[in-house]
Amino acid sequence: MTSAGEAYPVVDKLKNLFIGKAKTLQDKTLFHKLSLVAFFAWIGLGADGISSSCYGPEEAFRNLHGHPMLAIFVALGTVFTIFIISSSYNQIIHLFPQGGGGYLVASKLISPTVGMISGCALIIDYVLTITISVSSGTDALFSFFPEHLHAYKLAVAIAGVCLLILLNLRGVKESVLSLTPIFVVFILMHVFVILYAILMKAGDFKQVSIETTHQLQGSIEQLGGWGTLFLILKAYSMGAGTFTGIEAVSNGMPILREPKVRTARKTMMLMALSLSFLVLGLMIAYALYNVEVSDTQTLNAVLFDKVTAGWPHFWSRSFIVTTLVSEAALLFVAAQTGFIDGPRIMANMAIDKWFPKKYASLSDRLVTMNGVLLMGIAAILLMALSRGSVAFLVVLYSINVFITFSISQLGMVRHWWADRKKLSHWKRKIAINGIGFILTSFILISVTIIKFGEGGWITLVITGIFILAAIRIKKHYFKTACRLQRVRTKALSDVQEKLNVLGFSNRAPLDVPYNPQAKTAIILVSGFGGTGLYTFLRIQESFKGVYENFIFIRIGVINSRIYKGADELDHFKRSVKEDGAKYVKIANQFGFYGKSIWTIGTDPVTEVYTLTKKITRLLPECTFFGGQLVFSKTFFMSQLLHNHTIFSIQKRFFKFGIPIVIFPIKIE
Repeated sequence: MTSAGEAYPVVDKLKNLFIGKAKTLQDKTLFHKLSLVAFFAWIGLGADGISSSCYGPEEAFRNLHGHPMLAIFVALGTVFTIFIISSSYNQIIHLFPQGGGGYLVASKLISPTVGMISGCALIIDYVLTITISVSSGTDALFSFFPEHLHAYKLAVAIAGVCLLILLNLRGVKESVLSLTPIFVVFILMHVFVILYAILMKAGDFKQVSIETTHQLQGSIEQLGGWGTLFLILKAYSMGAGTFTGIEAVSNGMPILREPKVRTARKTMMLMALSLSFLVLGLMIAYALYNVEVSDTQTLNAVLFDKVTAGWPHFWSRSFIVTTLVSEAALLFVAAQTGFIDGPRIMANMAIDKWFPKKYASLSDRLVTMNGVLLMGIAAILLMALSRGSVAFLVVLYSINVFITFSISQLGMVRHWWADRKKLSHWKRKIAINGIGFILTSFILISVTIIKFGEGGWITLVITGIFILAAIRIKKHYFKTACRLQRVRTKALSDVQEKLNVLGFSNRAPLDVPYNPQAKTAIILVSGFGGTGLYTFLRIQESFKGVYENFIFIRIGVINSRIYKGADELDHFKRSVKEDGAKYVKIANQFGFYGKSIWTIGTDPVTEVYTLTKKITRLLPECTFFGGQLVFSKTFFMSQLLHNHTIFSIQKRFFKFGIPIVIFPIKIE
């Protein structure tokens, strides 16, 4: 018989070459090998926030409209916000060590529906993170190329997203390791520029402070006290509104090295310190070097020109090009956060039935392949529709993540207030989340108002459509669960009724031996429930007296909820084994031989086929059976929301002449 690998040799070879061979679930050290220590988590999850320093300080600086010295106040406010949000998410990490971030916080502490809204907003934000990061990186890269090559910019950006999809299909750790050199070069170059700029201008600090005071007084005289405050707050909200990615650590807890909470706290500290240093350092350097807004260069490029003005031409140009190329490359790396956390949020929502179940599934590389593909395809579509316009994408960006920020802070405030009698330090905790809620809500409202008329409404409309779709999906799964429960109840009732008719209802299960003279029915089951029992009964009705040996094949499918550690995996194995034992018990009660064969894996079709090769060698006259739910009134929804695994197995079996009978189970 042809093996599964031999069935599609070319596809298998290409898959192993570009994505890699399947991971071995039996490897006890697998979870440790695939998890990230704080340093690599800082790279994989922190790149989005760090990359904000390429455009965040500039966004704030541009909104000061000729009052550059006020940038120092904006920078201090931004740093304060970064540390407040980081501290508040540290509390979220401690309270929810299993991960889940804003989605889980809102679901548990406010309501599942609010959690769904938070999750939808964050998924859209991560799609935008991928799109704008790759588009910005491509723009920065093409700034070094002749203008006649700019026609290829969109194609290069789309190719960049495709490359990131491929890297992430290989696995989170593999993708992070491959992007580490880019991140390290960026950090080293920018830390050097900031320290060098400040040291070279150390003697001008007194003059800068005097100029800042004079400019503040001049701004107050020109704009008035409230006008000056409004200008600072506007620049603050537009600048701080770009510093997303802080929530990524709490969303990505499952991929962190044990002890997860300690690793997460270290990662969060690295993110907060590095981002604060870059934001504050760059904005101080802008002020020290009197950097002026340019229509042809980024403010960082203008700053680097000024800082290296006294260097030899070769060293100056080499340094500037290297630094700017590292910025462009880091923007590509920043898209990694979207590919890590976006699919993980989808998986959590899929487990809670807000999203199709297949988005909780794992590939044989133990990544949420469907989520990675959906995020990548959505980013490519958005990039094509916007023609990779960073100016347009920036308008859409930042609103959604601050929806999640605000909801998360509100949920934590509510939690500390509800548990205030149980906690001795609740006032300090509620103060951190309370201040975080005020700051994130202010930024959310400001950014929404400012960007709404410019196109920000598009983001809200897309998010609204996404929310309505999630509600529709949840409603379908709820109705299906109710109907399945009725099928299961009826199947158990029918089993008991038939046992009563046969006079076996009070008989203890016998250890019935295998009958080599009788035929064998092999039933594919997915847990102990209505479909398996229904199929067992239908075989007796449709093939009465034909089959006396029953083998139950139970495949435990690993998804993102189960794949969280060795203990969870062991517990899942026990439950899979127990499901098979229940079927064997019922077969024995009917006086039939029963045997359970089980295994776990990520692809039920492959796992069933692997077991089938072994069984059919020993039992060449066996017949396979399975059941499939039928949704006559909601056929399209069922095609989208249910895997129809049995049909994939049937297709594989037919190719190699293996008989299989599928019983339709109508639940409407």
